[in-house]
This record gives sequence, C-alpha cells and structure tokens, in this order.
Amino acid sequence: MSRTGTLSTKTALEMLGFGPCHHMMELFANPAQVAIWAEVARCEPMDWPAVFAGYTSQVDFPGGRIWQQTIHAFPEAKVLHTERPEEDWWASFSKTVLKVWANHARLTRNMPPHIQDIFVKLSPFYIDDTFGGLPDKDMALAAYRRNNQLVRELVPADRLLVFTPSDGWAPLCDFLGAPMPDQPFPRSNGRDEFWDNFEEEPVG
Repeated sequence: MSRTGTLSTKTALEMLGFGPCHHMMELFANPAQVAIWAEVARCEPMDWPAVFAGYTSQVDFPGGRIWQQTIHAFPEAKVLHTERPEEDWWASFSKTVLKVWANHARLTRNMPPHIQDIFVKLSPFYIDDTFGGLPDKDMALAAYRRNNQLVRELVPADRLLVFTPSDGWAPLCDFLGAPMPDQPFPRSNGRDEFWDNFEEEPVG
C-alpha cells in the first residue's frame, strides 16, 4: 500500500543494486508508463515481464495493486511487504494520497495530460477495486487489514519479508543477501515532500 514507506524503500533497493525500482513516481515522469498501466487496468492477461521491462524491483501503486499476479509471474522473486501501524497509515494516507484522488480534477488541471490520465484511467483499478469506492476511514482500514492478511496467507514464508523503513538496513540486507551500506537508511516522501508534487494541498 502507498504511504507505508514505499519511496524510502525504493531508494534503499536502488542503493543496494536492485534497481531501477518501479514506483508511482515513474508514471508521473513517463507518459508511456501511464499507457502501460491503463492497459493493465483493463484486467486482461498481460505479459508481465514486458510490463516491468527495464525494472528489477517494484514498490507502491500501481504495481502493488497486482501483487497476486506478479508473485506467480515472477516465482523466483522475493516479496517485500511494507507496513506501518494502521492508525499511522491512515493518518498519512488520508492527508496525502486520498486527498489527491478525491480532488484530482482540480489538483491536476494545470498538469500534463498524462498525469491527469493517471487519476481518470486508473481510478476504478485503484479506488474502486481496492477500497470499494472513495473510502472513509472504516473502508480504508478494512482494505488495509485485508491486504496485509492476504499477503501473509498467500506468499510463502520463505519468500516474504514484512518490513517498515524504521527497521533499517539489517533485515532488508539479510533478506536480500546484500551487504550493509555504510550510510543511514533513506527517509523520504514526508507530507510536505508529497505535496511538493502539486500546486497546493486542499484544505480540510
């Protein structure tokens, strides 16, 4: 799920040599990515290696939306599931990602067309399929809990690390068999940094 430390994790994976790492910001930067994911959102059979061509890892939406397909499409891949306490997640999600989806027509009106398309073409794929519509707190937390439980039920334990960036390098490096960097674990995409991508943060 978004707002579980995914941008910090993307940076960490790339520092460890597991990049480029796919993330929602790839769609903001590359119009071709929006077209690819609009096709994925039609829920037809996909060539998953082609979808992720050029990337060696993935975190965040939209890739996180189809994890049940990709754990089978890439059977040798390890699965990193980022989590945070659910009240902390809701406090962050409700004041960032949810606000954008609820106000996207106004927030993206002066942005490039492909960014507007993210919120138009992928809204059913994300908001409706994940939450059952634009969620209130109860709906969002129910979806968050359901996803966290499904990961534990469906991903073999020897492929899975449940992780939060506050855990630091040690569990991630051990899981991936990577050497420990001699610099702090990256921290990024706080609320202010998130809203730097838009002209304003909606009030309320």
